[in-house]
Amino acid sequence: MTAELIISFAIIAVGVILFVRDYFSIDTTSILIMAMFIVAGVLSPEEGFSGFNHPATITLGCIFVVSGGIFNSGILDGLSHRIIKLAKIHYSIALIVFCSISGLFSAFINDTAVVALLLPIALTVCKETKIAPSRLLMPISFAALFGGTCTLIGTSTNILISSYAKKYGVEEFGMFEFSGAALCLLAIGFIYMFILGPILLPKNRGSNDEFTKKAETYITELYVEDNCSDIDKFLGKSELVKDFNVNILSILRNGVLKHNFGMDTRIMKGDILKIIAPPSTLNRLLDYSGYSIKGNKRMKMAEDEYKSFNLYEVIIPYGSSLANNTLKGINFRRQYNSSVIAIRQRGNEVYDKLTHVILKEGDMLLVLGQKEEINNLESQNLVVGLSEYEKKKTNYKKAIPAVLIGIGVVLAASLNLTSILISAMIGALLMVVLGILKPLEAYKAVEWKVIFMMAGVLSMGTALEKTGGAELIASFIEETLGQYSANITLSLIYLATFISTNLISSKATAALMTPIVISLSQVMQISERPFLVAVMFACSLTFMTPMSYPTNTMVYAPGNYRFTDFLKMGTPLNLIIWVAASIIIPYFFPF
Repeated sequence: MTAELIISFAIIAVGVILFVRDYFSIDTTSILIMAMFIVAGVLSPEEGFSGFNHPATITLGCIFVVSGGIFNSGILDGLSHRIIKLAKIHYSIALIVFCSISGLFSAFINDTAVVALLLPIALTVCKETKIAPSRLLMPISFAALFGGTCTLIGTSTNILISSYAKKYGVEEFGMFEFSGAALCLLAIGFIYMFILGPILLPKNRGSNDEFTKKAETYITELYVEDNCSDIDKFLGKSELVKDFNVNILSILRNGVLKHNFGMDTRIMKGDILKIIAPPSTLNRLLDYSGYSIKGNKRMKMAEDEYKSFNLYEVIIPYGSSLANNTLKGINFRRQYNSSVIAIRQRGNEVYDKLTHVILKEGDMLLVLGQKEEINNLESQNLVVGLSEYEKKKTNYKKAIPAVLIGIGVVLAASLNLTSILISAMIGALLMVVLGILKPLEAYKAVEWKVIFMMAGVLSMGTALEKTGGAELIASFIEETLGQYSANITLSLIYLATFISTNLISSKATAALMTPIVISLSQVMQISERPFLVAVMFACSLTFMTPMSYPTNTMVYAPGNYRFTDFLKMGTPLNLIIWVAASIIIPYFFPF
């Protein structure tokens, strides 16, 4: 093995460790891997940065804009009242309706956007019918994953693998080329969820209302007495914050309610501080001279101002800039005039020392703030609201052209009038030129975290190709599995891919596996397409962990799931789909 090849394998190994251990965000890790290849001399700067102008990256960016135009027009919200009306009839009907809607729209629109739309609608149904959210949200996520495999634009992974394969001389996939195989797997998955889902999904898991009520019991008001030693001290230097670690929500001073303050605000005699703290801390405060506990009662002099502040449940979606930051680090209270009073993260509920918690995608936050500020957070794609579903007014002057543009993009590519890259680019431009999206809205519609991640992970495949690593791995696989048939080899490739996807990101797995399976098919002298489709499906159909796919992460906290819930529901489904795919893919794509 050459020195470059050894270095490449070493960098990829480091990258896998970083992905698994989650030291950095996925996009940061991807760019770091790209930088290591360039610095080590394995790739030239032009080769390393080529991922940014790769057809897959550009196509995906344009698809985000097209999806954003359709989504923001409110056309999908027009179906909300019909969905709610049907879903309220019975749990089984709710399961079928939400899974069907999720699967259908995810075939053409970004699946995270579809799940973000359905989450508040589903939670509304759960509240009104007493259905536990845990019985509904995981199937919605799984259905989105199945729907995304049905078309070329259904997931970014499909676009990545198709465009990447073209670079190796393999013909690009058509818009609906693998829809037949995907629909067969979708049918199997839906039957599993409709029959076994009600048995395997947790039945008596607490609702989000209980999360909110528990957080409210931690809210207390403190009166600053004349003898308080913290008077005239900055909040950040006070014993209240340094020793008791309380989270201060608001300050009532001389009849004026302050929410927009920082740790450089001084404590004054007579202040009434609304805080959130666990009972153990409150017991310590009772013994502390200088503060008296007033109880959770609104002051009459600020009644109207208090009424404008309410509790809102939100989640941090995939790609939010809040992720991997702390509330203190981004100065959340001062910047957004709101306070976080509780966090549900990875199955754990946090009520104290909130400002030091590193926020993650999928975290559920309980925010005390005004509706305008919550809307501001949502408009910046920082959070997705869960507390209440508000139907948006459909703007048909924008909705109809947006839908027609989306249909045009799909038809132009599927009828081979042009490539998906050109049709998506024209569709994105039309969204802006026709005023359906403003330029800034188009920019916000792009999930830049995914773009940077794809640009970064593409360097791994480029390095494997350039150094001969892909051929070396392919030859090793062929020698090891040479005695087996192509069907068994495909099955093992699928298994290895979906296991890798549950450990590292789907894009990273796709970038690694695509050059390997193309080289493998050349060594075995068979068609590349069945192997590429297997990698596509295996990268997207991952159900075993809440971190394996962004939609799984999104429903984790609102559904009040535990990690084992995904293992219990997702592992049998993954195994069933693995066996089914091993049979179905060769039928639609002969070797």
